Amino acid sequence: MIHDFAEYLENIVSEVPILSSNYLVTPVAYLLVFLALLLLTVIVDFLSKKVLLNLSERISRRTSTEVDDAFLKHRVAERLAHLVPGVVFLFSAEFLFPKGEEFTAVIERLALCYIVFYSALTTASFLDAATDISKRFRFTTDKPVKSYAQVIKLIIFLLMTILMVSILIDRSPWVLLSGLGAMTAVLLLIFKDSILGFVASIQISAYDMVRVGDWVEFPKYGADGDVVDISLNVITIQNWDKTLTSIPPYAFISESFKNWRGMTASGGRRIKRALSIDMNSVCFLTEELYTKLSEVTLLSEYLKQKQEELEQSNSSSSFDLENPANGRRLTNLGTFRAYIEAYLRANENIHQEMTLIVRQLAPSPEGIPIEIYAFSRIQAWAKYEGIISDIFDHLLAVIPVFGLQAFQNPSGNDIANALTSLDEHRS
Repeated sequence: MIHDFAEYLENIVSEVPILSSNYLVTPVAYLLVFLALLLLTVIVDFLSKKVLLNLSERISRRTSTEVDDAFLKHRVAERLAHLVPGVVFLFSAEFLFPKGEEFTAVIERLALCYIVFYSALTTASFLDAATDISKRFRFTTDKPVKSYAQVIKLIIFLLMTILMVSILIDRSPWVLLSGLGAMTAVLLLIFKDSILGFVASIQISAYDMVRVGDWVEFPKYGADGDVVDISLNVITIQNWDKTLTSIPPYAFISESFKNWRGMTASGGRRIKRALSIDMNSVCFLTEELYTKLSEVTLLSEYLKQKQEELEQSNSSSSFDLENPANGRRLTNLGTFRAYIEAYLRANENIHQEMTLIVRQLAPSPEGIPIEIYAFSRIQAWAKYEGIISDIFDHLLAVIPVFGLQAFQNPSGNDIANALTSLDEHRS
């Protein structure tokens, strides 16, 4: 067809002196046909984008599902539309230009490269959309789908590059692939992080170590918050102060970190906190203090049973009970521990099916620590902290009822009051 057009063009321009020579007619014909083909390609590209994009937008508006929204967001239809002009250009070039000529071969190679390039981009967009869609399914929440998609995209773009180079140099792709053996070391160096990330992602998925939404604490990287994204090269954690920390996936395999998912799944959140008691305030229960504490609802039954137990034990002994050191006696500290346990047992916010211990730790220069080891039913951070505060507010307020005193290091105000009292005493 191009030769017929060249003959027709030769008849038209034969009267023009500068174009009358035959060796200029064919190149001009090639150029005009090529420009016309480019114009046709641009028109087809515009029409295909308009048709496909309008169609996809209408479908997205009319449907309630979010699947088509994901394809629209990642421009799958737009990149698919770019393939149409490439195919039109290729077949039109084969029809318009004679086969076997160098110019035709160059045009065909460029068209094929264009088709390969946009095919890879379309596939990558499809994978991105599929990754977004997979997040809506429960069975994929614990799988690093994004990492797998990124690996597939990496392979696709690598194959795209090999295909495009083989098309441009007119060689089989297998020739280039056979030469990759010598470049293995270079490729391993370039894609080191991606390879490590891919292997780590497989291990993380296989052992179910980290999921999106897990609360993770990673002191080495200063991370303490929720996992918001798992990709091939980084795992992103949103800290409680709303900052983001990016950690390579292989660090979760080689380093130590804490995942709080087990706490979330258990239905309880641990409370482990101690209250220090002044050792000087510990004493045996007097009759007056015993009577006073017997009026406490949570202690009345305990004191009654404990008193009967002690009387029975002491009656069978030959000790002189007039001496406080002989026999068994109730102490205000032991009674206070019993009260704390009874108080926690009656607290609806404490998980009664999980461990509940009130224990006395080793005395120290800061007093005698009475530690509460229990689990809250509520795991939400703010409410959890509120429950702990309410418990210890109550215990601090009730300590004097048992004749005890909370331990606290002297403050500047305490020292000033002591000095003032000393001056008044001297005067």
